[in-house]
Amino acid sequence: MTRWVRCFWDEEAVWFYFELDTDGYVIRQVELQELGSKALAAASLVEGQEAQGAGRLSEYESVYGLTAEPPISEWEGHDPQWLSANEFEIVWSTARRQLQDSQPRRPS
Repeated sequence: MTRWVRCFWDEEAVWFYFELDTDGYVIRQVELQELGSKALAAASLVEGQEAQGAGRLSEYESVYGLTAEPPISEWEGHDPQWLSANEFEIVWSTARRQLQDSQPRRPS
């Protein structure tokens, strides 16, 4: 069963939003800077794996970041707040748009 959570990392003032699989591994991850909710990352495990297979992982990471590797059960010092799928999707789509819009335009 897929689950969605968010956690706040006080040291860096960053909100982390996670979509988790049944075993607690991160499928998608969003990182937002608290002040102004600036998107820092919006990474997908599948997209990262595809980029790695195509030799474009560093390019993908520079735009979207990467997902956390250990399952949530191994994390320390987090206080997850459960989200609905819709709440996560709103954050995800907004963060992706911000990151895509911040990329330099390639000449046509």
